[in-house]
Amino acid sequence: MKKLFALVLVFALLVSISAASAKDVVVAFSQIGQESDWRTANTDDLRNAIEGHAGWKLVYDDAQQKQENQIKALRNFITQDVDYILFTGVVSTGWDEVLKEVNEAEIPLLLIDRIPDCADKIDYVAAFGGDFVEEGRRQIAWAGEYLKSIGKGDVDVNIVIMEGTTGASAQTGRTEGNLKALKEYPHLKLVGQQSGNFTRAEGQAVMESWLKSIDKIDVLIAQNDDMALGAIDAIKAAGKVPGKDIIIVGCDSVKAAFDAIVAGEMNATIECTPLYGKFVVPTIEALIRGEKFDKTVVHPEEGVFDMDGGIDLGTVKSIKAADVIATRQY
Repeated sequence: MKKLFALVLVFALLVSISAASAKDVVVAFSQIGQESDWRTANTDDLRNAIEGHAGWKLVYDDAQQKQENQIKALRNFITQDVDYILFTGVVSTGWDEVLKEVNEAEIPLLLIDRIPDCADKIDYVAAFGGDFVEEGRRQIAWAGEYLKSIGKGDVDVNIVIMEGTTGASAQTGRTEGNLKALKEYPHLKLVGQQSGNFTRAEGQAVMESWLKSIDKIDVLIAQNDDMALGAIDAIKAAGKVPGKDIIIVGCDSVKAAFDAIVAGEMNATIECTPLYGKFVVPTIEALIRGEKFDKTVVHPEEGVFDMDGGIDLGTVKSIKAADVIATRQY
């Protein structure tokens, strides 16, 4: 009887240890909202990667484009004592206090897509994001090199830049890259610069305003594809031919942009991948094993896609969109 009792105790202990070891790893994700096709793809990719991982649980919060909602979500994650936090900030500034609270709670923080300006003052275990300055440079460089390829490299052309959400790191970085690159192409004359807030509706509204107030627009640089697609609608409504009367260069490389390029209504898109699940999942697995990473922001390899391919931008050559459209995941 004593042996039986001892066996029962041992079995109960093993069950208890097994249950404890089977505790879910809780990953919290503070997302800025769903302002674009890119953002939807980013959200779906990360959610699917985490929710599809055995033994992991996702706590997700959509901030609906409001910083105060994200700050509240981060503090809720701390209260819930989650195991890891994925964070994408709607703007670059204003995160010092709440991210220090995350550090004080000793919850590992992974920065995704947009890197806050306080990154050098806080602790984070890994960071993944696009090279926004390079993306902005590539937009202008593509326009300049394309114009050279059609014999218009020495012709003055009017260019407008449709910026993203003011203060977002994607906007500040791409604008920096745009403006630096313009110095290399003196025949590109900047005649308009305004935020379209990364949305299709505002992209259309800004383009409508420009078409009424600016005598001639030759090139549109849109800091994401959704704004470019909205601008296409405005250009059509004004009786002009997008892609011909106005050269259009977007950014992000969403599937809808590929469709527009193949249809001849858009000229190029600069890639910024939203697919971070394949980076985030192995990183968390490595952190669980006790591995450490430095604070270097990991930039995935990204391409440039256009009508015909072959435009040399120094760091990359463009690829014909029609040749790869079938492989696009978003």
